[in-house]
Amino acid sequence: MASFWAKEVPATVLVAALLIWIMPMMIGTFTLTVLIIYGMLGFSLGLIWGFGGILCFGQAAFFGLGAYTYAIAAINIGDSTIPMLLAVLVPAVFAALLGAMMFYGRLTDVYLGVITLVVTLILFKFINSTAGPEYVIGKARLGGFNGIPGFQTLNVPGRPNDYIFGDPFYYVCAVLLLIVYLLVSWLLKSSFGRVAVGIRENETRVALMGYDVSARKTVLFAIGAAIAGLAGALFANWGEIVTPNLFSLSQTAEIIIWCIVGGLGTRFGPIVGAAGLAYLKFLLGQQSMIDNTLLTGIILVLFVLFLPKGLVPAVVSLWRISFGQRRKIRKHGARRIRRGGVGNG
Repeated sequence: MASFWAKEVPATVLVAALLIWIMPMMIGTFTLTVLIIYGMLGFSLGLIWGFGGILCFGQAAFFGLGAYTYAIAAINIGDSTIPMLLAVLVPAVFAALLGAMMFYGRLTDVYLGVITLVVTLILFKFINSTAGPEYVIGKARLGGFNGIPGFQTLNVPGRPNDYIFGDPFYYVCAVLLLIVYLLVSWLLKSSFGRVAVGIRENETRVALMGYDVSARKTVLFAIGAAIAGLAGALFANWGEIVTPNLFSLSQTAEIIIWCIVGGLGTRFGPIVGAAGLAYLKFLLGQQSMIDNTLLTGIILVLFVLFLPKGLVPAVVSLWRISFGQRRKIRKHGARRIRRGGVGNG
């Protein structure tokens, strides 16, 4: 673990700082901000699915729950600090309770996927049906399909009138993604992370070794929900409105596609997949000739057929093959030179 903080963290921070500085020169910070938020959302599923082996169709539910929690709390409190914390805590607690019921109930992967999908659809239907004036939490009306607009956006802690928006909000989101990335990287390199990967590979063997598999899967599930909730709160600040579409089935499908395209089992893959496909969708939204959903489906099929491991693992493999061969050639040539030198002498 000491090598992680000494070697990997400085390099990661340096690369992230360069990207945070360079990217606004190519893409506007308003668009970059939502790409970062989607990257965090994809990262949340990449953690529990890619490293824990838990295929969850509920990340959209946790994303929307975080956004709605923030909006409701911000309207009632009038400050963003506590709402941001609640937006992380509420989805985490909800996921912990749901996960405990599923994992201690020893449900198979198929039933896990079905239950998380049903939970997402239930929340979507419920939020859509809250248009009446009786659906109020404190001062906040849920608004039904119209959503909740006009809540307190991110501000300097203790100073509600000092809003954080525009370029500063972009940097806040980027730094939060970096912090989440480093914390998850540290977690995966710890004993907990190694056991989680072991559960993904062979759950029965890990259980026979004496580990409480259900408890560890529940904790990992809750951590993924907390990250999705944070992304939801940031999205609420970015859009300044929350609607039931955050819980939609299309949102759920997109998150899964992001992870598949980017590369499961990698930390950076889901972030790249989410940001890349979201930006592609943004570009296609400026024209009407090609349908976004059709193109996304084609991309998914192509990746499943030709790059089943995802984009990032393919690039890494190509890099290793290319530069690995060059290193072998250089080493082989150096050995021949040394041998020739010894023979001539």
